[in-house]
Amino acid sequence: MLAILKRLVTVIPTLIGVVIVTFLLTRVLPGDPAVYFAGPAATPQSIAEIRKTLGLDRPLPDQFARYVNDLAHGNFGNSLSTGRPVATEITSRLPASAELTLLGLFLAIAIAVPLGIFAAVKQGSWIDHLCRIIATAGVSLPVFFTGLLLVYVFYFRLGWSPAPIGRLDAFATAPPDITGFYLIDSLVTGNFETFRASLSQLILPAATLAVFSLAPITRMTRASMLAVLSSEFIRTARASGLNDRAVILTYAFRNAMLPVVTTLGMVFSFLLGANVLVEKVFAWPGIGSYAVEALLQSDFAPVQGFVLTMAVLYVALNLLIDMLYGVIDPRVRLEA
Repeated sequence: MLAILKRLVTVIPTLIGVVIVTFLLTRVLPGDPAVYFAGPAATPQSIAEIRKTLGLDRPLPDQFARYVNDLAHGNFGNSLSTGRPVATEITSRLPASAELTLLGLFLAIAIAVPLGIFAAVKQGSWIDHLCRIIATAGVSLPVFFTGLLLVYVFYFRLGWSPAPIGRLDAFATAPPDITGFYLIDSLVTGNFETFRASLSQLILPAATLAVFSLAPITRMTRASMLAVLSSEFIRTARASGLNDRAVILTYAFRNAMLPVVTTLGMVFSFLLGANVLVEKVFAWPGIGSYAVEALLQSDFAPVQGFVLTMAVLYVALNLLIDMLYGVIDPRVRLEA
């Protein structure tokens, strides 16, 4: 517990830096929200009035002090394009992004980890070569290209997938809002038709993210397993007469998990960023598409709220990884 508290203290400067950098970047980006919302026929006087209403006529230190004061009270500001509080928008859209990201990560883990283990055990075999091909393809293909390719093949050509129009098709109704995850909420309420519709909409965007994240997970699993399989204690275990299954899964894989868990944390962070493109391709109503639309409209508050939310999620993820280290390897707890 003391180690966790120490790590929480160390992330405070990081969050402060994120707040400062985000505020400054949104102010130096091209585009003036007052000009955008005043319209093309606006006069300089009307633009000046809008700037005064938005507080953009004040010096940057005054704007920053006001922004920090709002954050201290849990207020991310209001979106100029929708008129709704940014905190409300993020809260309503975050489950959509989280559900998509987690399912994509689970798909990647289910494929990449066994493939990396087999590639390490059967080094030089066709499985090892397949592992390298998948890793190369995953790194080479841009995530938006993969998404468009999957839409073209499985929706346009084969007709197996529904239209990429969001979390549900036009004939399905959203389940009661319990967790915000449509798959979980529909199962809890027994609405299996909504579960089927939600899952069918999730498959292609989740597969897009899975392809994007296959490469680093597969390569790290293979490399970590190769290092462990060549160690002394593995040779001792095999010399003791243990079968290959017990040696590989019980001894080798557990000792190879620490680098893999680290990679999973990094991949999850990358997926949160890749979500922006995937959500635009599949019209997914997540926080990534929300931030892009706000950025195009020079709407500062949603962009700042999005970046700050991503920073908090990243910090929480790193804290979770540190805790998993202690569960996987007790020596980490002793060292901490």
